Amino acid sequence: MERLETFLSGYGARSAEPSPANRMMAAFARDFRDGFDINLGVGYVNERTIPAGLLAEAMQAVAGDPSRYRQAFNYGGPEGSPNLIRSLKSFLLRHEAGLDEQTLAAKRLIIGPCGAMSVLEGIAEICPRGIVVTSDPGYYIYLDALRRRGFRLLAVPEDGEGLRTDLLAEKLDALGEDAAQVSFFYVMTVSNPTGAVLSNRRRREVAELAARFGRRARRRVPVVFDLAYEQLVHDASLARPESVLAADGEGIVYEVGTLSKILAPALRIGYLLGPDGPLMNAMVQRTSDAGFSAPLFVQEMASWLLDGAIDEQIRRVNEGYRGKAAAVRAAIEEKLGPWLESVSGGSAGFYFYLTFRELETHPDSRFFSTLARGGETPRVIYIPGVYCVSEEGELREVSRRQLRLSYGFEETERIVEAVEWMRRAALQC
Repeated sequence: MERLETFLSGYGARSAEPSPANRMMAAFARDFRDGFDINLGVGYVNERTIPAGLLAEAMQAVAGDPSRYRQAFNYGGPEGSPNLIRSLKSFLLRHEAGLDEQTLAAKRLIIGPCGAMSVLEGIAEICPRGIVVTSDPGYYIYLDALRRRGFRLLAVPEDGEGLRTDLLAEKLDALGEDAAQVSFFYVMTVSNPTGAVLSNRRRREVAELAARFGRRARRRVPVVFDLAYEQLVHDASLARPESVLAADGEGIVYEVGTLSKILAPALRIGYLLGPDGPLMNAMVQRTSDAGFSAPLFVQEMASWLLDGAIDEQIRRVNEGYRGKAAAVRAAIEEKLGPWLESVSGGSAGFYFYLTFRELETHPDSRFFSTLARGGETPRVIYIPGVYCVSEEGELREVSRRQLRLSYGFEETERIVEAVEWMRRAALQC
């Protein structure tokens, strides 16, 4: 019988081969032993931070008030629930520094079809294929998705303040003819994987450099700030992150936010805030094309939660992660100190990013295979640094000695135990 070939688009063909992180997590999940193996790789939130009781109350409130939450179990509009948009605006005025009523009134807020990643995916769909300017290391899941869609990356190294704007300026000036290929800027305000918090000075400089670049190119180049972890800045010594939307005279700055980290990932609520115009119109149409809207009853539940319980929820969540970060940092320093070159993170979100002096951490390393072996000892999974850096960037070599450790999902005692297993693995290398 003749074997017929399946034809796929370029994106489809590249997607048919799972990404390295996809393969690693799938292989681990097949044999994961609950309560025994320890997963420090996934970026799941801690189950204790999810307000299950409040979610049940929210469902009952939505179902019991059809006059306020109209047709909540039907299709919704592609821009998002008017209730949720109103509630989000009130929430942002209380919790996002630098935003005032005048600025917010001048911007447009829309809800994505399925969490913040669906908003980011939509931006990649509606923007022209070309170069995405981003930080290095970066959010490996989205950056892998961009590569599969045919984008190239202009990867700019970061430091403790986030993306280095001095290097950004140099790299933009050095683009030459490739400057015409720049599609958009994408920067996380709290880095995944490193946990570095983009300083207020740096985020203003990113927007200014993008505006200057756009004026030279005689076109608007969008700057997308990913605020996924911005409500989880739990280090009181850090300055409160500030929005730069009020200072955006060019109309190029957009903010992508989510309720996953402070409420529950399963709500799948992601939003986009920025100047009205063709990009926003295209994003609304993209949501319509993807299935009309995010589930309306979930949007209404989120609205109810934002109107009442959210402030106490944020306080409680940050208090929990603050305590976990302190305990895990102490364990890292005590148990892995002899091998470490540097540690970043632990002030916001729930990641530490470790750089070792000589110890290699990539999937072919002895350290990785020792921890992944399992048997009579727990298997410990982490995200190797080689998955987090750009192939086009300058950090490929050092990334072989780096890893991302999540202190989000597992309980503190299990994470400390995992760090001890890392110490034992290091002794064998």
